[in-house]
Amino acid sequence: MQRLAQYRRPYWDTQPEYRFDPYGSTVLRSPAQPLVQIPQSLSEVTGPTFGAEFVRAGDNDLTIGNGGEPLGERILVTGRVLDENGRPVPNALIEVWQANASGRYTHKRDQHDAPLDPHFSGEGRTVTDANGRYQFKTIKPGAYPWRNHHNAWRPQHIHFSLFGNAYATRLVTQMYFPGDPLLAFDPIFNCVPDEKARNRLISTFDWETTQPEYALGYRFDIVLRGRDATPME
Repeated sequence: MQRLAQYRRPYWDTQPEYRFDPYGSTVLRSPAQPLVQIPQSLSEVTGPTFGAEFVRAGDNDLTIGNGGEPLGERILVTGRVLDENGRPVPNALIEVWQANASGRYTHKRDQHDAPLDPHFSGEGRTVTDANGRYQFKTIKPGAYPWRNHHNAWRPQHIHFSLFGNAYATRLVTQMYFPGDPLLAFDPIFNCVPDEKARNRLISTFDWETTQPEYALGYRFDIVLRGRDATPME
């Protein structure tokens, strides 16, 4: 008989609350009643599965495949996916999406007065290797207004979605860039109670990943749970 590994509750103060009033939309989206814990069964932890069969060669390069080179600063984003004991998590499906260099998404609901880039779709995917490593080549995203409060601007960021060995194991987070002055004013970033946990959302400049005369490198390790867990949405 197969034993089920129970999903662990997040470590105290490392994750945002469902409702954070400075982030306006959480007032409407957060649950009004206590959450109901659903007993786990084999179906929650075994399927449907996602993996390398969903990834094509070049899917981790957001600068190709759209008829030409996109505008903006090329960057390389690399890192590892780890468990709470620092062990690598292989075969995790990672998907990213982001705004273009002008701060606009390729989406009909994004009506920001900034140019679209016909050569940039803003989405990509890859699978972690045996050491839990991943890499994306992309364009550094621009900041954009979002009307949450007066003169509200989102910092430059990239969205990350991670799938484990089953659909129920999906986690979503955001990666920010070091030195961004907008971080101090962003309620999405600041809704994480613990400062150390909050700062784990900020990537670090990576000299080893940087390629001469081509692209700067940034490192963003993702810890799935435990006291060093990366904050998730």
